[in-house]
Amino acid sequence: MHSETERAELSDPSGTLPYMDAASLLTGLLLGALLATAVTLGIVALFARRKPEETGLEPVHESLDHLHRLLAGMERARATAHGELREQMGTVGQTSAQLKHETAALVTALRTPHVRGRWGEVQLRRVVEVAGLLEHCDFVEQPTGTNDAGAGVRPDLMVTLADGKQIVVDAKVPFTGYIEAVQATDQAVRDQRVAMHARQLRTHVDTLAARRYPTAFRPAAPFTVLFVPSDGFLTTALEAEPGLLEYGFSRDVVLATPSTLLALLRTVAYSWRQERLAQDAEEVLEVGRRLHARLSTLSGHLIRLGAALGSTMTRYNETIGSYERSVLAASRRFDDLGVAESPVPVPTPLEATVRALRPADPLDEEESRDGTHG
Repeated sequence: MHSETERAELSDPSGTLPYMDAASLLTGLLLGALLATAVTLGIVALFARRKPEETGLEPVHESLDHLHRLLAGMERARATAHGELREQMGTVGQTSAQLKHETAALVTALRTPHVRGRWGEVQLRRVVEVAGLLEHCDFVEQPTGTNDAGAGVRPDLMVTLADGKQIVVDAKVPFTGYIEAVQATDQAVRDQRVAMHARQLRTHVDTLAARRYPTAFRPAAPFTVLFVPSDGFLTTALEAEPGLLEYGFSRDVVLATPSTLLALLRTVAYSWRQERLAQDAEEVLEVGRRLHARLSTLSGHLIRLGAALGSTMTRYNETIGSYERSVLAASRRFDDLGVAESPVPVPTPLEATVRALRPADPLDEEESRDGTHG
């Protein structure tokens, strides 16, 4: 009797067994085990008929019964696992079908010009918000104007630079050819749709150049930014027409993807921050000038007050001297004659001097900055 491996080698002399899934492999193992059990039971029964008097085979019967129960439990577990696997595969199939349906609906919606334009506007607003610009201060959405030809125009965004100039941004980009190129399964059809996508983008560049946005918003930069909502749109178009960017530059139209536009808008936001810092510095300088002028006026008042105090002290001391010489000398006669009840008090002259303001000493200022002088 051959084992499972030996039977497999006999059935496949080349030594290469076909691939089987987990369920088939488990079923084969169970069938092999059951076959081995049946053969063993047959041999045991044959020996029992030959030697009925021998009773030493009871442990073998018990082991075989235990093996049978174990195999039955394994079969039930396999059936349960197989059922769960089928249920999970069904759920995956339903999810895949739902995802396919929603993807088809999204593609259909993006083919509509209104939905496509709205998606581009949402992408543009997110880029502007990430750049850190402020609405109605650094940028305005959907502004209206009239170009030099008298036609009314309305771009998607107008970014205001720190020097007052404006940059016009348009986000209405056609990409029907790109969607068809992605859905194409044949390489020739894909190349054809990619070329069509590049032509659509080139035609839209001509359309923006004809609208003459910079003449409708003054002062404005002499170019218009064409916002492409995805880097893949522009990359795919450049595969068919590598000179598309240069063509846009020649028509005063700059093609910008979210990454390049974000870099541009961050530069604008940085210039705004520098402008605000410069304005704050000018205000601080003006406040300093006013404070210095007021300090000069106060110093003049203090100098005049000190001079007046010094003159007053001098007049006071002169008056005391005259008082002592002319009045107190006569009052002392009353004291000598015993007429006065108490002597007249003698006022004390003022010996203090008024400190004059002097220019600050540079050494004192340096010590004051270093904290070594109180």
